[in-house]
Amino acid sequence: MPAYHNLTDDTIAAIATPSGIGALGILRVSGAKALPIADAIFKLPNSKKNVELSALPSHTVHFGLLMSANGQILDEALATIFKAPHSYTGHDTVEFSCHGSPYILRQALAAILQQGARLAEPGEFTLRAFINGKRNLAQAEAVADLIAAESEGAGSPRATDGASDGKPHRRR
Repeated sequence: MPAYHNLTDDTIAAIATPSGIGALGILRVSGAKALPIADAIFKLPNSKKNVELSALPSHTVHFGLLMSANGQILDEALATIFKAPHSYTGHDTVEFSCHGSPYILRQALAAILQQGARLAEPGEFTLRAFINGKRNLAQAEAVADLIAAESEGAGSPRATDGASDGKPHRRR
């Protein structure tokens, strides 16, 4: 990872689903500017017109419109809010679930980047989780193994919950 990236202050973003056409696409934004960026590119329905995502509780999902950098409607979407420190990375995080069109995903990512996020490096969300004490090294490595798994035995979802470090862990 380039040394000029600030792992605590930069807001990062990425398309979290594999490339190609799919029914769903997910974009993830994490960092200090995640909620203001979400407020800028995601519009709630008219019934909640004056409400911003940043004012809503953590761990909630909201329906609305995902907007492009020039203010055009890209898609109907869901925004899921995870407020710090209760998120995967330990930072404020918003995930947008929309249709999986590569065009829509690219346009939405461009809007996010234009609002001040930078493109995340591969594995950077998990690196932040490790740095912020949300994952230990074994768990972080297990995430990479699970993502790369191509067969049943290649990745163990159990390893990501901390069971492999020998310490007791409480399930959330």
